[in-house]
Amino acid sequence: MRIIAIEEHFTTSELLAQSDNSRSGRVADQLLDTAAGRLAVMDEAGIDLQVLSTSPPGVQDLDPRTAVELARRTNDELAEIVAAHPDRFAGFATLPTQDADAAVLELERCMKDLAFKGTMLHGHTQGHWLDEQRFFPIFEAAVALDAPVYLHPTPPTAEMSRLYFDGLAPEVSATLGTSAWGWHAETGLHALRLVASGLFERLPTLQIVIGHMGENLPFSLARADSRLTPILKHSRSVSQVFQENFWVTTSAYFTFPPLLCALLVFGADRLIFSVDYPYADNVSGRRFLDSAPISSADREKIAHGNAEALLGLAP
Repeated sequence: MRIIAIEEHFTTSELLAQSDNSRSGRVADQLLDTAAGRLAVMDEAGIDLQVLSTSPPGVQDLDPRTAVELARRTNDELAEIVAAHPDRFAGFATLPTQDADAAVLELERCMKDLAFKGTMLHGHTQGHWLDEQRFFPIFEAAVALDAPVYLHPTPPTAEMSRLYFDGLAPEVSATLGTSAWGWHAETGLHALRLVASGLFERLPTLQIVIGHMGENLPFSLARADSRLTPILKHSRSVSQVFQENFWVTTSAYFTFPPLLCALLVFGADRLIFSVDYPYADNVSGRRFLDSAPISSADREKIAHGNAEALLGLAP
């Protein structure tokens, strides 16, 4: 069974140095390693292909000029990584969302010239949600280029942290605001905002990927649907949009209850395997996939079939 993982992160030395949220130690080393070391841990877990993307916040927390220039260099470096191992790696574009026009041009270059498979956007851009009209040209370009958009969490702004997560021990606040809860609740909210904004009325074929077993949405989608759909008065219900325009990955969620909830709400045709390497363990992710209480046909879809269909990854 072919195994494709699509939320797998890397970084460059320049990007690591520029970011206010730079990593250090073992995780930084793993993010920087896109050669023998990474391939070895992929092989250990039997992962055939990773779709690589930058870690949050990518270039989205930088000043616009720096972001535009660094995004281009990062994408060029990723293209070289993919070219060195085209059977093991594919790429998601890094975009300078601060400058929507430049982001559109970079997405066009990445899809047409570098043969990337879509883009990963790291949540809000310096506190600005992507449902603001100024970001819509990026989504319009994604549709025109048949480029799926992976909506990934990003660290909260200082104001977000103050309002929701301060008052506890610093390490507890930081973790609660990111991987323990805040990232996932915020990304689920962000996805709902995109739907509520009318983005999918304007772009009915836009495809969005969200990780971490749906960022809390599978559990709460029926409630959101019942409350929002009557007042939005869109051509499709909130649930319909999520079931037709959104894909969910397993990244870093390796227990069965969230999987079963996501399957019940989104269906096996909309789930894609991911690990969230190096923040989650490849072997644990593969063990979860192999032991999940699902049919062989659904396992094949989640392991590789859905990713191949969405991203144009040849079998």
